[in-house]
Amino acid sequence: MKYQFQMHSLDCANCANKLENSFKKVKGIKNVTVNFMTQTLVFECKEEQKNDILKEIEAIIQKEEPEVTLKEKKTNEDRDFKIRLIQIIISFVLLIIALFLKDTKELFSLILYVISYFFVGYEVLLKAIRNIIHGKVFDENFLMAIATIGAFAIKEYPEAVAVMLFYQIGELFQDYAVDKSRKSVTSLMDMRPDYANIFRDGELLKVDPNEVKIGEIILVKPGERIPLDGIVVEGESMLNTSALTGESVPRKVTTDDEVLSGCINNDGMLKIKVDKEFGESTVSKILDLVENASSKKSKSENFISKFAKFYTPIVVVIAIFLAVIPPMIQKEATFIEWMYRSLSFLVVSCPCALVISIPLSFFSGIGAASKMGVLIKGSNYLEALANAEVVVCDKTGTLTEGVFSVQKIEAIKYSNDELLKYAAMVESFSNHPISLSLKQAYCEEFDQNLVTEIQEFPGKGVMAKVDGKTVLVGNEKLMLEFHIKIEKNKEIGTILYVAIDGLFAGTILISDKIKEDSYKAIRSFKNNNIDKIVMLTGDHENVSKYVSETLNLDEYHAELLPTDKVSWVEKLMAKKSSNGKLIFMGDGMNDAPVLALSDVGVAMGGLGSDAAIEAADVVIMTDTPSKLANSIKLSKKTMRIVKQNIIFAIAVKIGVLILSAFGIVSMWAAVFADVGVSVLAILNSLRILKTKF
Repeated sequence: MKYQFQMHSLDCANCANKLENSFKKVKGIKNVTVNFMTQTLVFECKEEQKNDILKEIEAIIQKEEPEVTLKEKKTNEDRDFKIRLIQIIISFVLLIIALFLKDTKELFSLILYVISYFFVGYEVLLKAIRNIIHGKVFDENFLMAIATIGAFAIKEYPEAVAVMLFYQIGELFQDYAVDKSRKSVTSLMDMRPDYANIFRDGELLKVDPNEVKIGEIILVKPGERIPLDGIVVEGESMLNTSALTGESVPRKVTTDDEVLSGCINNDGMLKIKVDKEFGESTVSKILDLVENASSKKSKSENFISKFAKFYTPIVVVIAIFLAVIPPMIQKEATFIEWMYRSLSFLVVSCPCALVISIPLSFFSGIGAASKMGVLIKGSNYLEALANAEVVVCDKTGTLTEGVFSVQKIEAIKYSNDELLKYAAMVESFSNHPISLSLKQAYCEEFDQNLVTEIQEFPGKGVMAKVDGKTVLVGNEKLMLEFHIKIEKNKEIGTILYVAIDGLFAGTILISDKIKEDSYKAIRSFKNNNIDKIVMLTGDHENVSKYVSETLNLDEYHAELLPTDKVSWVEKLMAKKSSNGKLIFMGDGMNDAPVLALSDVGVAMGGLGSDAAIEAADVVIMTDTPSKLANSIKLSKKTMRIVKQNIIFAIAVKIGVLILSAFGIVSMWAAVFADVGVSVLAILNSLRILKTKF
């Protein structure tokens, strides 16, 4: 079973990493993730072990981060922010007063320095002491505590207070920036419905969506959010689907139309027959994806976590040598001077800029994608999109509209209506777009009991008995398999060959239309330096060639069975570079093996498709392939910002570390290198949220 908890007061990325590593050691726990960005704990375990594991988790939290609590409801974050801001303002005022009095009332000035310091830094000191007691020495609290207490020891009072004050200002700004980013992404949570209006025993009741059963009728009034998936049984309205799809144009629905939870009913009154429980509804699945997207970490995030783990102890050891060795080997060197350099070295060594800004960059990227109607299931997939080298597309429903219609019928020894009737009856039990087009063309009612012994041939067609006659409907391969001589039809479109009682009876031409958005998508793929764009389809050679040439694709392969698609993807995977990624984009229904095989599987129009949401790594919630191209652009921008932050933070820190070691810069420069770099890196990360296409 999978369990999820809200972790309040988890305000430190390093702390989140430490807690996650500790939780992983708990017996019986699996797939544990502490997500700093969403402040959540997710883990899996056997149901009977849940309570025992939860007790162990709470014991670990009490030992390592006692201020962190597991609760269902969020605390008042705005109130916490205001309290911390007031503390900083009071401390700053006391520091200014102390600076004015330092020459006239030295003792009183010292007292003000101490009060100012403890007012803003007592939490840092308590955390450092508690962590030392529990053997967790090397973190930012320890570095700040040692650096500022050391500054007091060498009588650098203003700098001791200022370092702690600016550190807390930086932490406050970081919390604000992270919270702002978190809220902008989790604003999607607003689409979680609070209630459902349901008809029971002749009354209209307001109940929790979880209490509604399949088959019950709910009423959605104008302005309300649809709480569960279902079919409209009465009413007509315009739906605002922007929270789900990112599309601003309302969608019209009427009787017998499918509607999805999370959409807002704009005007009319709708009665909806529920066809999915709340836990299986679209809104519930999407919320689960968004909440857990950051749990699958990218290589960059994993690198930074490991980097911080080894980096901090190393700089502490260097700082100790810096304080002790030079005064011992140089006569003119003083202990106070090198202690000051050592303390500056410690201040600048905090890895906060990297530990916070890198996950924040990926979180912002996932958030920006979700706003345009693209669900990316993890940072690792966002990173993989940036390295896209080959894009493989399905045809029907992906590059084409998937709306087939009968264009031409050529019957032999039968009338056109009779040929269409036989074909429609054979295909009547299938929901394939081609089958639906036949049923739509032959709109008359017929007795389905007349159709018996239905046999499907994957990738070829269908055979059945219709009123005693053996009817074959399918492609050329099916006719060859049954040794039926046919007259080839070379028109552009999907050609259905029909045989009755072993004799060729004619052809039915069905055609699809290329999506207007497909032209834009292919151009954008090429502009994003995608090396190869390939189409794999089960459709006929002539249709596939026409679509490929019209869209200017690099390669296409037609008349493929599902296993053939897998083989071609394997071949294409083998040809790409070691760092390059292959992306497969399909409708998510019959392409599950290929979606799983590719580096990144993308489901098109998968909003209402359980198979798509489960199988794909990325779900495009509309039928617009250009959103994949936009996602690749977004991923490249995200990775540029990640690299900028890594290079900028490490370069500035190394530079200031060297300068502070040689005594060229003061502790003030060290404060900038710590707090300033963190703030700039966070601001740089937040640029991702402003991305527009």
